[in-house]
Amino acid sequence: MRGIISAEKRLWGALSMVLVVLLLFGACATPSTPGEEKKVVEFGDITPLTGAVSSSEQATVKGRTDYVKYFNEIEGIPGVNVKHSWIDIGLSVSMGMSAYRRFVERGVPVLTSSYTTVLEPLKPQLAVDEIPVAIGLQDEPLFYPPGWVYGAAPTYAETFTALADYIMENWKQERPPRLAFVIVDSVYGWAPVGEGTKYAESIGIEMLPVEMVPYMVIDATPQLLRLDERGADFVYVMGLAPTAGPMLRDAERLGLLDKINFCGAESTAGEMLINMAGDAAEGYMFPKVLPWIDETDITGIKLMVDNQMKWYGKVHKENPYVIGWVDTARICEGIRRAVDTVGYENINGPAVKAAFDGMKDYDTYGIVNITYTPEDHRGSDMVAVYQVKDGKIVRVSDWRHAPMLVPDK
Repeated sequence: MRGIISAEKRLWGALSMVLVVLLLFGACATPSTPGEEKKVVEFGDITPLTGAVSSSEQATVKGRTDYVKYFNEIEGIPGVNVKHSWIDIGLSVSMGMSAYRRFVERGVPVLTSSYTTVLEPLKPQLAVDEIPVAIGLQDEPLFYPPGWVYGAAPTYAETFTALADYIMENWKQERPPRLAFVIVDSVYGWAPVGEGTKYAESIGIEMLPVEMVPYMVIDATPQLLRLDERGADFVYVMGLAPTAGPMLRDAERLGLLDKINFCGAESTAGEMLINMAGDAAEGYMFPKVLPWIDETDITGIKLMVDNQMKWYGKVHKENPYVIGWVDTARICEGIRRAVDTVGYENINGPAVKAAFDGMKDYDTYGIVNITYTPEDHRGSDMVAVYQVKDGKIVRVSDWRHAPMLVPDK
């Protein structure tokens, strides 16, 4: 009987998750134009929409869906609608491979994804299948050497350098500052460690041993006590908000917030972190590659805020939403340029790739300018440091160029 009840609970849990996803995105489908039969260009989204990273990815997918809605309604391609189709893969590599093959067999001319563990082994296959991928990920294996993957930001290690520089610029003691990475044990978690450690040591930061935690932290007491024992001045969390939030609460409980400065990747910070950690989030620093959604003096930020208020009556304030929005702006622009060049009937992967290759200083509504060269598919090298102050997220450094940290072959 207990097994039957457990199975029923799992079934209802799965059905509930499906219902949540349908409610989140069902209302955001690409609108049709009354009285006009439009052709459709579809792009595929291989997404870990459920599972451990769903808190981040649901915001990303919503940003992508919202931009498509805006693009088709306001910008548009004459006679053509862009369609955003996604396949949820959880954190399953096999499901990711299956989703990739299904999209390729459907003939989609461009893909996007937020799951490095799938994309990295697929990188050689993209050239075989001739399908470009536009991403907001920043993992160095995806960009070095350049191929069919196109980004919008420096790598995670290159982004980390802005925070390392900021630490050294503001460090007042005679001894070197001590910093430790706290990461999730995944391709994403390890992404800044190698080249980031080399850079930090080159500018005078003492690097401590890496600590590992799960994506969703329940109790980080052992890791925090080891960090305290080693004399860490700074901790850089490479995870998500459910990774950093509980860590900050545990640090507060252990009395470590006055001893250790906590910081992390852009994916760890946002409204969710502030809501989870409360006062413990005060002072949290993180490098950002795109502006924060409160910076409505920027045209693109105001555009996404105004559209959310018009469509939903509230604003989704998370970094992944902005990343998904900008990813999709590049995809739609690539599709537009490809259609203009080869025509709708000839739209394919090579045509979209050629459109990406031709992007020079493409302005995503003032949010970021995108340029691709044969040697550099990151799109942008700009980064700034932000911090939680008085419960708000504010920029505390200038925007600066991140160095190109090409890993050793």
